[in-house]
Parts: sequence; structure tokens; C-alpha cells
Amino acid sequence: MERKFVNVILLGFGFMFVFTAFQTMGNIEKTILDSISHDDSSFTGDGYTSLAIIYATLAICNWMAPSIIALTGPRGAMLIGALTYLFFIVTFLFPRTWLLYVASVLIGAGAAAIWTGQGNYLTINSDADTISRNSGVFWAMLQCSMFFGNLFVFIKFQGKTHIDLETRNVVFGVLTAICAIGIVFLILLRPVRRTPNFDDVKTNAPNTETETPLEAFKGAIKLFCTRDMILLSITFIYTGVELSFFSGVYSSSIGFTLAMGENAKQLVGLSGVFIGVGEVLGGALFGILGSKTTRWGRDPIVIMGYVIHLVSFFLIFINLPSEAPFGDTENTSYITPSPYLAMCCSFLLGFGDACFNTQIYSILGGNYSDNSTSAFALFKFTQSLAAAACFFYSSRALLSVQLSILGVLATLGTATFCKVEWAGKARARAAALEAIDEKAAPVTHALADNALHYD
Repeated sequence: MERKFVNVILLGFGFMFVFTAFQTMGNIEKTILDSISHDDSSFTGDGYTSLAIIYATLAICNWMAPSIIALTGPRGAMLIGALTYLFFIVTFLFPRTWLLYVASVLIGAGAAAIWTGQGNYLTINSDADTISRNSGVFWAMLQCSMFFGNLFVFIKFQGKTHIDLETRNVVFGVLTAICAIGIVFLILLRPVRRTPNFDDVKTNAPNTETETPLEAFKGAIKLFCTRDMILLSITFIYTGVELSFFSGVYSSSIGFTLAMGENAKQLVGLSGVFIGVGEVLGGALFGILGSKTTRWGRDPIVIMGYVIHLVSFFLIFINLPSEAPFGDTENTSYITPSPYLAMCCSFLLGFGDACFNTQIYSILGGNYSDNSTSAFALFKFTQSLAAAACFFYSSRALLSVQLSILGVLATLGTATFCKVEWAGKARARAAALEAIDEKAAPVTHALADNALHYD
């Protein structure tokens, strides 16, 4: 097997284990912290506030990420980031309100390093023919974390209306061990030389591998002000709001909807499983298609994700009560809440998210291969800022309001992504025609010279 593809596989395993721990924690954090508060009145930590702090810190620290990569390289940055994820999970074994928020700040900073390093490392292990395949394979492996972690939680929470101390500690202990395994895989990553530039459309930004930290920071600001990056930022904003919704709000809302039945709390983990199944299926599908997605274009896949998400938003609207994000409620919506429909929506949310994110990875790795560190840092900055904003209003906005915001942003984000993709196709066609003209010019001149000589 090619060495670079082996690196992609190791990268996928590392992130799969680290984020099996973290994404499972994010999915159950609100439910878990409510149980801790019930047992210990001195604990006042809030899940939504913790997640908002994480993503706000991540957004701020993403501006420093290119400078960190310039100092440590992508592998070093990912390892540092992964250690903050381990620390965050360990702190749940010792619940303290101040410790929860300190750990949230640290993991936010670590997330900036690990995700920017990941984007850069994936790019330098790919080329024009393999970027779509590698993005899909990595995304499928990463999202297995949603499946395995939440399946474990589903089993452990079975039949429980309150998550007791023993159950919590078992869950936290297992997730800590899983995160540590992921760090081992990241240690096994091998350095690789940068491949030649992709053949498709690129920026003229300098290669950040040879930049100083200050130059990397300036390059990120310059890139952020370009027309295509501004347009793509709308798409990034949507993925951030949608990420916070399905990872922290939706599954908790299912657990708070008591009309779901006595196993409502158990459905929190099962919802994460179905989100993971959708994510893995989407990532695997687009990974198998590989270079075909590049030939067809990325826009059909994003449009498909847009339609899938709109359908899921409507079904959630009629299935869950508007008060569901706030805590336990006996209220219902337009139909009697259905666990089966809720799980179907979880799957649609995951599959649609894979449609958007695999194509964002592909377009950033393809169009910005010379400046992938800054491109992925800006992606995570914009996405995380939007996610933080969503978590801040999630504890106050009705579910119907949140779904309306998602619908509007999905429409705008899909439109701007397609505009950038179509502009890229136009530039690629123009470049191809120019190359053909350059090749034809010597032949034309030769024919003309022959004609003059014959006369």
C-alpha cells in the first residue's frame, strides 16, 4: 500500500479513537451534567455553556494555528491538541464547575491545533487524483466515532431515567482509555515530503511549510479577504451551526422529550449512533467514488446534502416540541413524538453533514493546496465561531426558531459553495483552452512557414 495512503489510514484511526471519546462526550454532556447537578447541588456547570466556550476558544485560536504549524509541523500540532482532549475527558471524573470551564478553554485551543494540523497533513499526503478519495476515507473513519461511542452509551444508559455516579464513572473511564489509544495512532504518523502542486485551480499563496510564524499569520489574514474564501465562509458558518445542533442540541432534545417513553434518555445515545451511521455511509460513499466526484463536480453532492437537511429539519419540527432543548418536557408537537422518526432524522442529519464536509475538505485541499494550513484554519475559525454562537442561543431559542435559522443558512451556504465551484470550473476550462491554444500555435506557425516556402 502506498505510504501516503497508509498515513491517511493512520490519521483516520487516530481521529476515530480521539473523537469517539470527545464526540460521545459532546453528545451526552448536557444530559450527564444535569445528572451531576441533581446529585451535587454545588455543581452548576452547564453543557451548552461548556460547548459554547470550546467553540469560541477554537475560533479565536484558529488565527494562531498557522503559526503553531510553522513551529511544530502538522504532526506535532495534532499530538498537542489530542492531549487537551484527553485532559478534558479526565476532568469529568472529578466534577468541578471551574474545572469544567478551564478544560473547555484548553480543549478549544487544542482543537485549533489538531484540526489545522489534520487539514495540512491530509493535503500533503494527497494529490489532485486522490484528494477526494482521501477526504472521503478520512471522514468515514472519523465518523465511526459517532457510531461506536454512542452505541456504548446506549447500552450503559439502558433503562435509566437518571445517570448515576457509577454509570458516569464507567463511561468516563472507558472514553479516557479510548482517547489514549487515538493518541498512540497519531504518534505513529510518519513525515512526508510535500507533493507537487495540484493541476486544478490554486491560489498563489506561499507554501506555509517554509514560512515563519508571523508570515503564516499574515498569509491567513490575506487569504481570508479573498472573494472565494468570503463566499465559502457562508458555507462554513452553516456547517458550524448545523454541527452544534446535531452534536449538542438535537440528541439532548430527544432525551428531554418525555413523550418518547420511559427510554427517552437511552435514545440520546442511539441518536448519536444513527448520526454516525449517516456520517460513515456518506464518507464511505464519496470516498469510493473518489476521482469521479472531482470529474462530476462537488456541487451535486452539496445540493443533495442541502435537500436531505431540509427534509430532516421539517420532520424534526413536526416530531419534537419547541421546548425540548431546555429540559424535560411533557409537551408534544404536531404529531405524537416518534422514536423511529427521531432516529431517521438523526441518520439524515449525519448523511447530509457528510455531503457538506467531504466536499469542503476536497475544495480546500484542491484549490488551496499551496496554502492548506491557512485555508483549513480559516475553515475551522468560521465554523467554530458559528458553532459557539449556536450553543449560546441554544439554551434560550425554541427548537422551531433554531430550525428556521438552520434552513436559511443552509440555503445561503449551498448557494455560495456552488458559486465558488462553478467559478473554479470556468477557470479550469479557460486554462485548458489556453493550453490547447499554446500547443496549437507552433503547428499553425509551421504550416504558415511551409505555405510561404511552397509559394
